Amino acid sequence: MISEKDYKLGSARSSIRELFEYGKRQAEIVGAENVFDFSLGNPSTPAPKELDDAIVELLSKNDSTKVHGYTSANGCIELRTAVSDSLNRRFGVKSNPNEFYITCGAAAALCCTFSAISGKANAEIIAIAPYFPEYKVFVEGAGANFKVVSPDTLSFQINFDELDSLINENTAGIIINSPNNPSGVVYSEQTLIALSDLLRKKQEQFGHAIYIISDEPYRELVYGDINIPFVPKLYENTVVCYSYSKSLSLPGERIGYVYVPSEAAESERLYAAVAGAGRKMGYVCAPSLLQMAIAKCVDSKPNLDDYIINRQLLLDGLTSFGYECAAPDGAFYLFVKAPGGDGNAFSEKAKQRNVLIVSGESFGCKEFVRISYCVSTKTVKGALPIFKELIEC
Repeated sequence: MISEKDYKLGSARSSIRELFEYGKRQAEIVGAENVFDFSLGNPSTPAPKELDDAIVELLSKNDSTKVHGYTSANGCIELRTAVSDSLNRRFGVKSNPNEFYITCGAAAALCCTFSAISGKANAEIIAIAPYFPEYKVFVEGAGANFKVVSPDTLSFQINFDELDSLINENTAGIIINSPNNPSGVVYSEQTLIALSDLLRKKQEQFGHAIYIISDEPYRELVYGDINIPFVPKLYENTVVCYSYSKSLSLPGERIGYVYVPSEAAESERLYAAVAGAGRKMGYVCAPSLLQMAIAKCVDSKPNLDDYIINRQLLLDGLTSFGYECAAPDGAFYLFVKAPGGDGNAFSEKAKQRNVLIVSGESFGCKEFVRISYCVSTKTVKGALPIFKELIEC
C-alpha cells in the first residue's frame, strides 16, 4: 500500500517551491523581466573561479574512473582532512578527519543527525522560530517529535523562558541556525553562552546529553565586522551540519558534511549512528567529483559584493517606505513585517503584481514575509517601486 504520510509530502510542495514554480510559469506569460522573484535562496553569485578550475583540472588530468568512482562511504580522506585542517586554523579547534562525515548537502547532514540522536522513544527535537520549514519534515522523518519555541520578534535571538519550559526528559536536541534563514540575524555570543548554560543545567537535571545541532550553511555569508561564534567551542555537545551550497554557490551539487567533535558525549557512537543513518537512507558516498574539487579550495570564500548592494538597497528603500525589517547581519534574506500583520495576505497581494515573496507562516512567523535578495540588482531596483505601491495601497 502507498504510504499516506509520504504521499502527502510528495503531492504538496513547500510554499517556497510553489512560489518559485509559479514564477517560472508567469515569466512565460508576461516575460521574465516583469517577474520579480525573491522566493528561493538560490545564489546569484558565481562559484569561485578556483573551484571551477579545480573541476576542470580533475577532469582533464585524471582517469575518469577515479573522479567518477566511489569514495569511502564517509567521504574521501582528502576532503575530510582539508575540512579538518581548515576548521583547526580558523577556529582553534583540534578536530581530526575521522570526525567528519561527508554528505549530500545540509539536508542529508540534518536528516542523518536527527536520526542518530532519536533512539529514545518519544524523542523530541526543538527548533527556534523563525526556522527553515523542512526541519519539521526531517525531524518527523527521523521518528522524533518536532517542537517549536515561538519567536522573539524584537531581536530575533532566543525566547529563553519558553525554551526552558519546553525542554524535558525526552529532549534530544536543539536546532540552531545562525546566520538565520529566514531572518538573516546572527545569534550573539551572549545568546549562545546563555543557551549552553541552560542546556548544561538541563542535562544535569535529566541525566542525559542534549545536543545542539548547529545548521551552518550561511556561516561564511556575513556583513561588516560581525563575529560568528563557532558553537563547538562554547558547548561540548554540539554537532555541526554544514553545506557548501551557499558559501561556494553550489546549491545544485548537494555537498556538505556532519562534524561530530570528540568532546561530544558518546562521540564515537554518535558518529557511527550518523554513518548508519546515512546508510539506512541511502546517502552513502556524496558526489565524488565535488568532494575532490572542494578539497583543493576548501578555504575559498564567496564574493559578497552583489549581496551587499542588494541588502542595502532593500533595507534603505523598504524602511524609507515604512516597512519594519529584522537587521540582517548574514545570509541573503530580509525578514519584513507584513503591513497589516498577515504574511499570507501580503505575499498574495505582492504576487498579484508579480513580486514573489514568501509568507513567514511556514517559518513560524505568520506576520512576516521573507525576501531573498540573492538576485540581480536589476531585479531589486525594478521591484522597489512596487513595494512602495504595496504599502501605500
